[in-house]
Amino acid sequence: MQNPIRSGPSLQKLFLTGLLTLLPIWLTWVVVEFVFVLLSDISRPLVGPTLHSYATGSPHTLGWLAQPWVQTAIALLATLAVILVSGVMARRVLGQRVLRWFEALIGRIPLASTIYGSARQLLDILQTKPDGTQRVVLIDFPHNEMKTLGFVTKVMREQGTGRELAAVYVPTTPNPTSGYLEIVPMEKITPTDWTVDQAMSFIISGGAVSPDTIPFSPPRRDDI
Repeated sequence: MQNPIRSGPSLQKLFLTGLLTLLPIWLTWVVVEFVFVLLSDISRPLVGPTLHSYATGSPHTLGWLAQPWVQTAIALLATLAVILVSGVMARRVLGQRVLRWFEALIGRIPLASTIYGSARQLLDILQTKPDGTQRVVLIDFPHNEMKTLGFVTKVMREQGTGRELAAVYVPTTPNPTSGYLEIVPMEKITPTDWTVDQAMSFIISGGAVSPDTIPFSPPRRDDI
């Protein structure tokens, strides 16, 4: 008689199946929670005291405003409203003037000007199409038998030889806001036809969202 325990799936297979089932859900929750908490915390210092004063003034009718989840939700909505209004204003002449004034003000603060200027340049680079250089590339990392995805942010030349070098930003998974900066010879770069959005989906999903084929070897010099 066959052992009923052995006829079914093993405990290890059940564990791996459950882990692979819950991992995407957990990853989605981590990213959403990070964005949710980050956005709500921006408006919380202003929204929290305001709602608390309303709740204290009318405890019977507005006491529910003191609930933490209510304050978090309203703070999130307030932050989203500010972001949307900023997007609308940035497309208007008045909003562009205010933005230039703000950038001029930030430019007078040494450390803040460096951080803001670098972040602004990186975002502008990723939003525009490059001239003569593919933006999304593959480079050898951590050795020449492995590849990682990166974004070309600038093309330079080596002092003395004139060889072309590329500054490549390599984001990490699943949080692409952190990463590495590599300086790579252009002949060691493998170009792709991916857009920035496709590359971000690939990075955030841990490679799950990807095309069926991908280049791996750099093009030969006679193919360039």
